[in-house]
Amino acid sequence: MDGSHHAWFEARGPACVLMAYIDDASNRVFARCYEYEGTVPAMDSLKHYLKRYGLPLAVYADKHSTYKSPAEPTLTEQLAGQAPMSQFERVLSELGIEMIHAHSPQAKGRVERLFKTFQDRLIKEMRLAGIATIEEANRFLARYLPIYNRRFAIRPVQAADLHRPIPKGLDLKGVLCIKTERALRKDFTVVHNRTRYQIRDNLRAQRVTIEERLDGSMRITHQGRPLAWQAIGSRPVKVAEPTRVCRPRRPVKPAPDHPWRGPRLPHRPTPAPTDHPKPDISTLVGIGHF
Repeated sequence: MDGSHHAWFEARGPACVLMAYIDDASNRVFARCYEYEGTVPAMDSLKHYLKRYGLPLAVYADKHSTYKSPAEPTLTEQLAGQAPMSQFERVLSELGIEMIHAHSPQAKGRVERLFKTFQDRLIKEMRLAGIATIEEANRFLARYLPIYNRRFAIRPVQAADLHRPIPKGLDLKGVLCIKTERALRKDFTVVHNRTRYQIRDNLRAQRVTIEERLDGSMRITHQGRPLAWQAIGSRPVKVAEPTRVCRPRRPVKPAPDHPWRGPRLPHRPTPAPTDHPKPDISTLVGIGHF
């Protein structure tokens, strides 16, 4: 797969990007037009591909930042022996699809030759059809590509199609989205894209996951469980507890019949010190020895 930046509508409309897939075994082509080449167009084009053909074994793409993360590995990734992944790489990993990166433009010559053909043939076809917008181009491609594949696709060496069906029960929208981990503060708020969100569920966690989906919606989850939330304008003000005034305690006066008020014991005078002769040290030693 790859994207081609070109004036696909010539002077009739703005330049756009053609995101194209070509099957390695049969030369079968799938393509859609987008405003730019990025994470969201890559996920959206993959979604349409998966719904039409199923899960491929691997995806072969270049080292564009959409397909390969340029970030340095974090300490956690270093300890786990993992390389940083882009959002698109994470999607393929969750779907069980291998990601293969091309190390040079010549390595992806197959899709480059496809773009060279389309920049001549597809442009003329869209000119005859009067295509001038991305929406019109995608509707045109849905009709044009089956005709193109019937004419130019080849019979694979192995007849078996190795595309796998999408597993039943898989939340494809929950996979094909931009996931970002954020810290959960003690007041149950999360900050994302300069916006503060209040978590309404009672949650004991340090981090939550924010999912920005392709349809523009957003979800906040923890370990796959969706959380209730709402956007707030400012951080909630903590209500100050009333100050407690510490009053001095009055001395407790015993009752008249309290035992403390009973008769006191007779006072025993302290015996006066008497002068005793100092004991003989030899006598003490002898007694201890005895």
